Amino acid sequence: MKRILFALALTVCAIASTQAQTKIGHVKSQVLLDTMPSRKTAIREIKEIENAGLKELKDADSAIQVAYIKYQKDSPTMSETVRQYEENRIRRMQQNLEERQQQIDGQLQSMTQEMNVVILDRVKKAVNIVATAKKFNYIIDESTTLYSVGGIDVTNDVIVELLKLEAEAKKTGK
Repeated sequence: MKRILFALALTVCAIASTQAQTKIGHVKSQVLLDTMPSRKTAIREIKEIENAGLKELKDADSAIQVAYIKYQKDSPTMSETVRQYEENRIRRMQQNLEERQQQIDGQLQSMTQEMNVVILDRVKKAVNIVATAKKFNYIIDESTTLYSVGGIDVTNDVIVELLKLEAEAKKTGK
């Protein structure tokens, strides 16, 4: 009986010791993202491409409007064959505009995803470096946590590592 109680007490002590050693840290992910030069560059590049696409679509829409106004003005004097031809031409212009808009949207979405993967991988790597160096069991993102008490804010430590990774990536061109 004494052995059972001793084993039970030893197990409780081991569990308590393990729980006492759990280190939890937290980061402010938006602060991390906002400090990354590569993210700022990615946002700027995507915005430039988006603006170029919007200009292209606006120009195409203007061309459609001009063609439609000309069609309305000239349609009373057009033969039936010419009228049908112009209607089909304007319809094709509209379809081409819609298709191009979908292409641009798809390209922007794809570029955003590709850039986000690189950026988030770099953030995870920086968090892992800090977690390993400071022996954290968990590092959580404050923005997705409903409730927490305690823990250690390691945002600044992660920023330091993140900036090192950014500099390294810039040197290697990745």
